[in-house]
Amino acid sequence: METTTLGSGGPVVSRAGLGLMGMSGIYGRADDAESLATIRAAVDAGITLLDTGDFYGMGHNELLLRDALRGSGIPRDSVFIQVKFGGQRDPSGAFVGSDASPAMVKSSLAYTLTRLDTDYVDLYQPARLDPRVPIEETVGAVAEMIKAGYVRYLGLSEMGADTIRRAHAVHPVTALQIEYSLMSRGIEAQILPAVRELGIGITAYGILSRGLLSSGTARLAPGDPRARFPRFRGENHARNLELLAALEAIAEDKGATAAQLAIAWVASRGDDIIPLIGTKRRDRLSEALRALDLTLSADDLAAIEAAVPAGAVAGDRYDAAQVAMLDSER
Repeated sequence: METTTLGSGGPVVSRAGLGLMGMSGIYGRADDAESLATIRAAVDAGITLLDTGDFYGMGHNELLLRDALRGSGIPRDSVFIQVKFGGQRDPSGAFVGSDASPAMVKSSLAYTLTRLDTDYVDLYQPARLDPRVPIEETVGAVAEMIKAGYVRYLGLSEMGADTIRRAHAVHPVTALQIEYSLMSRGIEAQILPAVRELGIGITAYGILSRGLLSSGTARLAPGDPRARFPRFRGENHARNLELLAALEAIAEDKGATAAQLAIAWVASRGDDIIPLIGTKRRDRLSEALRALDLTLSADDLAAIEAAVPAGAVAGDRYDAAQVAMLDSER
């Protein structure tokens, strides 16, 4: 596994990370035993960056990560754990808003440290901008936790360029987590230039657009929870499957899968962009990791972008209520 520096002068981490969200029921049932094996297989393969959130399964995800590390003897300092906080959910699991107040920063961190059974979190980041709290106050609270030794680096998630600049003026931001894929390229206009100017790295999630760029998962089974996303509905889904088919044709010529091409494309965008492989199964992890061995020529990249042009995807990333919570979409 190759390594890279996360942000300008930040820590050295693996060239790809593992996103754990799907292991806690976001996209349907997951098997804890397989999830634990997948985390350990990722670390064995050289992945050091592990991404979780305190609201993934209402703490389940952090406990799962704790068990994966504790049960395998993986040294704590050999992995880089980044945690999102602030997402608020009700007992049904529905998202009901964000709380990134200074008190919540500290309280959430206390629970996270207990669940993870660790003395520190490597990178701590608000999952969304809290419209009631100036970003300076949120960042200031995280900075206090950094000074106290409970957190090592500050991150942000789904923030727009102006907010990123304001946050960075209070305390250096090491990384921005944001959706970035062939089907989600909105960051390229303003956000990506801003973070590069400031020396902030990108940890890219949704690199397969929740399965739309994976030949094995784009065609939904009845009851698949992804049907709630606009890109998987009706005519939008049909149009997006056409884009997938065009990518599959190129992948076949390369002796690869559409998912592997999509991951390799994200990795090709720069050493400052770290793809987060979101999976709960070892076989999918193995397929994704092989994408890092693909070499894409200029002609390959041109063909891929012609198959899935910027802006060609049908439908928004989230429904209207969720989009309204995204500072990155304003």
